[in-house]
Amino acid sequence: MSFLGSRFRLSLRTKFILPISAILIVGMLVVSSYLINRQSDSFRRELETAGKTMLRLLAINAESGVLFESKYELEELLKAPTQLEGVKYAIITNKEGVVLASVGSKNVADSMSVPEPQRHAGDSIETRYCREATGVEILDMSIPVVTHKKTLNRELLGITGGIDNSMATASVSEVIGHVELGLTMDKVNESIREAQTAAILFTAAVVIWTILVLAFIVGAITKPITELVQATDQVSRGDLSRRVEVIRSDELGHLAETFNRMIESLKQSRDEIEAYNRNLEQKIVERTRQLEETQAQLLQSEKMSAIGQLAAGVAHELNNPLGGILGYAQFTLEKLQKNVPEKTSAKEIQSYTRYLTDIEIQARRCKTIVQNLLRFSRSSRTVDFEDVDVNKAIEETVTFVEHQLHLNQIELEIALAPDLPHIQGNTGHLQQVFTNLIINAMHASAQNSSIRITTRFSPALGEFGGAVEIMVIDHGCGIEEENLKKIFEPFFTTKEVGKGTGLGLSVSYGIVKEHGGEITVNSTPGKGTTFTVILPVQKPETEADNVSKKPLNCGI
Repeated sequence: MSFLGSRFRLSLRTKFILPISAILIVGMLVVSSYLINRQSDSFRRELETAGKTMLRLLAINAESGVLFESKYELEELLKAPTQLEGVKYAIITNKEGVVLASVGSKNVADSMSVPEPQRHAGDSIETRYCREATGVEILDMSIPVVTHKKTLNRELLGITGGIDNSMATASVSEVIGHVELGLTMDKVNESIREAQTAAILFTAAVVIWTILVLAFIVGAITKPITELVQATDQVSRGDLSRRVEVIRSDELGHLAETFNRMIESLKQSRDEIEAYNRNLEQKIVERTRQLEETQAQLLQSEKMSAIGQLAAGVAHELNNPLGGILGYAQFTLEKLQKNVPEKTSAKEIQSYTRYLTDIEIQARRCKTIVQNLLRFSRSSRTVDFEDVDVNKAIEETVTFVEHQLHLNQIELEIALAPDLPHIQGNTGHLQQVFTNLIINAMHASAQNSSIRITTRFSPALGEFGGAVEIMVIDHGCGIEEENLKKIFEPFFTTKEVGKGTGLGLSVSYGIVKEHGGEITVNSTPGKGTTFTVILPVQKPETEADNVSKKPLNCGI
């Protein structure tokens, strides 16, 4: 039933009726088969008994006819049994097998597979079941014809005083022929078929009647259970208005009462939970808003911390072009004050033009630095995704940190792959990731060492649409194995007090996850560390990506 239940959805009523009906049918078939076999054996035994009786009478009466080989006497003897219904043939032979008399025709083709009857001790009748060429089944029976001869002792000849029992003559039995009788099985087979038909009809009637009664009884038992199942389904869909009618006083009635009480308790609990959820939703909305504000402040504070560390580099970057601007402006002003415009030569005008061009170039350089700094430090609660040139974002980031690397006597090597495809992302946030990784590499590196930044493209493969990989490699102190699992946790740091907040890698991890990417680390203590940022070319869709803007998530 477990197999059927797994393949088909069977009702409880069907699960009760099917196995009981199957057991009943099998039992009735076994009993009917046994009774039919017993009845068939009984019919065959009756035919065998009648045949044996007839055969013994023929053997006794055929003794004189066989001794004298009187064909007329034997044929007269065989007329009586052949007139009986069911006798197919009768044959009398002498001991050499010569037919002395016969009635009917014997045309046996082969023996049948019917079990032979048991022969009792002293029973000289041979019995076998066979079939004629026409298909008629025959019970073939054979018995020897025996004559009894008395022997006379020559020594007793002439005695006149009488012979007592001890002097009685002995007799000897001698087989002088055989009587063979063939009885047709048509009547017996017809009786067997009638018995089989009656047994089958009786079995079918009993099975059908029993199944009907069983179905009625099981239906009466399972009806309350069916109502409970329907009510349970309705409750599972959220409808707690259903109640089960209690019309019984047994265990099922008690179950119905318990079910109704349970529904009342569930309804009361659900009302309480709904009221609590309404209050909880309001609190969650308020807490979520506060958390978003805190996260935005956290991200901005990390940015400002990075800007503070980069202040010297930015000041140096601005100082050089501003010095050039000031020098060219003063020189040009001095020349213009000394020379009268009418007497200014073409060569001097060309020099003034070159000075002003340099002033414009240096001013644009200052503007670019300031714009990059503003874009990097800008605070926003939403993430705007656009096409990002990763190589360009890295080059702009380097302008912030190269002076600080120079002050720490650390060489920066850049190997950017050409023709790198654009990705979907936010330039400012990605620059923050690159800045954090470069500053961490700088803090971990000794003087006169180097930091290497490389990019490469991993092409599409199957459903994978390709990705851009950025690696920041240093040859510093490395990270201990027990700390590798903690480096992306908020506020975890191995730096000295005042050199790190413990938020840089945590924030970077959150930004990379926002872009649908991964950030991995491979470090060997004493040899260096490699951070790898993997950014997909096309950011994978999530339920939050159905809108153009999404809340910032800085956590891990």
